[in-house]
Amino acid sequence: MSTTWELITENLRNELQEYGALLGLFEEQQANLLRRDADAVLAIASSIEERVRAMQLCRDRREESLRRFAAENGQAGTSSLRQLLPFFPAEVQPLLSALLAEINHLIHRIRRGARQNQLLLSRTVEAHNDAIRTLRPDLFPASTYSARGSVSTASTAHAWQAAG
Repeated sequence: MSTTWELITENLRNELQEYGALLGLFEEQQANLLRRDADAVLAIASSIEERVRAMQLCRDRREESLRRFAAENGQAGTSSLRQLLPFFPAEVQPLLSALLAEINHLIHRIRRGARQNQLLLSRTVEAHNDAIRTLRPDLFPASTYSARGSVSTASTAHAWQAAG
């Protein structure tokens, strides 16, 4: 069975749909971070992991169909879609180019959203640690620098043990 452009287009559309859903989850996670809804952030983190697995399956299917298409057209199996475009019918090349461009655009937006959410989470943890340091300074020993310049702190395990 030859790999047709329809199969590759379907795989690209499925991948695009997964990327869009993943972007939506990152945006929802960011909204919950800003609302300080820890339970919702945790639930969405789980959904993000599931969506990433589904997206990877779509990407694997697309890459496999491209490898088959490349082999059927005497090209290297490592050829990218952009490199294989001339081997598709002229009337579908703009569609494939548009799908590829949209996927790349979504990947960029997902990466930016992931970085923003990671920064928000990091700052939230820092703010909570600062609040705890203010309320209970005895739980956080002073930080010092090692000879290599790295920060080292004494263990705080004793501070978190249950009383009694």
